[in-house]
Amino acid sequence: MNETQRSMRSILQRIATGPELSKDISLDEARLGMNAILDSAVDPVQAGIFLIALRMKRETDDEQRGILDAVRDATDHVVAEVDEVVDLADPYDGYNRCLPSSPFLAPLLAECGVAAVSHGVDAVGPKFGVTHRHVLEAAGLPVDLSPAEAAARVSDPAVGWTYIDQRAFAPKLHDLVPLRSTIVKRQAITTVEVLARPIHGRSKTHLVTGYVHKPYPRIYALLARHAGFDSALLVRGVEGGIVPSLRQNGVCFNYQQFGEEQSFDINPAEIGIEQNVRAVPLPDDLPTASRPNDDIAVAVDVPATAKAAAQAGMAALEGQRGPTYDSLVFSGALVLWHLGREQTIAAGADRIRAALDSGAAARRLR
Repeated sequence: MNETQRSMRSILQRIATGPELSKDISLDEARLGMNAILDSAVDPVQAGIFLIALRMKRETDDEQRGILDAVRDATDHVVAEVDEVVDLADPYDGYNRCLPSSPFLAPLLAECGVAAVSHGVDAVGPKFGVTHRHVLEAAGLPVDLSPAEAAARVSDPAVGWTYIDQRAFAPKLHDLVPLRSTIVKRQAITTVEVLARPIHGRSKTHLVTGYVHKPYPRIYALLARHAGFDSALLVRGVEGGIVPSLRQNGVCFNYQQFGEEQSFDINPAEIGIEQNVRAVPLPDDLPTASRPNDDIAVAVDVPATAKAAAQAGMAALEGQRGPTYDSLVFSGALVLWHLGREQTIAAGADRIRAALDSGAAARRLR
């Protein structure tokens, strides 16, 4: 048994033995344990016990930060040749209740002068839903760029945005997808992986991510500051994503310059959005699929749903009104306001609508 294995055994004895799973470990121990998992230096059974035990007792702040540090250790970081970058971090397990519009937010923001990055994977649990990769690939856009190639797209004024896949910027983390599927239960990796921050701005990098459950704004703000995000916008979004509900008021959080997060209310009606749906509905004729032995959720047919989302997104970028258009207006307006590019969310919405109605965002996509 080598030193890494002995250290992992000691950590596991503390968090996964005894009458209660309540023994916390330090930030350094969490980082060491997660590094060992990423380096395949310990048995997969030990890796599973580590992640499950932490989840069952609930991870402490230090444990979350330590796991995030290990993930960032395994990430290929590149600085784009722009002063500021917005990092759009949607859930990596995707969508299965609506058509995602967020894959098209990055090119729309680029048209408004905001360099933007989105990132994700092909498929991961627990939802195994439709991801940014699926939708952008269905739209004929590049999804297998290296970190350097992705940063070059962000740096190019004629493009100004990119998608980058976890397989490219953190291959060791991506290699854990089968283990995570075997574990089934949500692990700390699901929380921290969206904060890997693969592409930085020269001066500032801003996080935009979503949440559903009330404890998560504090956790995401804590981790965002730890990861070095100069600001963060945390949206209570549909399916945990970065697009808020189109028909009801909501609560979001943000922080500026590494400060404490603050809550604020949002109301779609105040920026001229009047919808009777929360999000872009799935087409009635969309085929469905099921995963064997999975009673948690019925999966959508991923290729068909991705194709429908791509068509709806490209139509919205051409100025076609509807739920996808309004979703982009709402999320884009929040980002422009958060960054200080517009003084009010309503002014941000006006600017986003102008970019959509002119077709400029669609031309940038092409």
